[in-house]
Amino acid sequence: MTAPSSRPDIIALLADADFKYRADTKTWSHRDGRPFSKEEQAHVLTATRSEFLDFDAQFKRFVKHRQAWADAPEALQRFLAPFMQQLTVKNLGNAHELMSEEDRTEFNRLLGLVAKPPRTFTANTY
Repeated sequence: MTAPSSRPDIIALLADADFKYRADTKTWSHRDGRPFSKEEQAHVLTATRSEFLDFDAQFKRFVKHRQAWADAPEALQRFLAPFMQQLTVKNLGNAHELMSEEDRTEFNRLLGLVAKPPRTFTANTY
């Protein structure tokens, strides 16, 4: 999440910037291609080093989340394999009965990653 000293509106502008300077407007652009307004450009240029570092940390957490999401199907299979090997009737319900509380927590985390579509990067979320 945003550091206490960071301004959420600045972090949001940094998160939506593609940082490509547009010669026609003399501004950066939003990720969707729209140029920053003069006001947005002036405001984002007031970002402090701390706010850039905060944005960078949020983006790194997002990248880590996306990697976990991408790895989740295989991780879920690896996680379930030892439980399935113990079963004659191999289904999730039976495997779930063999799990400890800690195992169930990990199973639910992996299942949640597999079942949900990936989130896009949103400022002040990660």
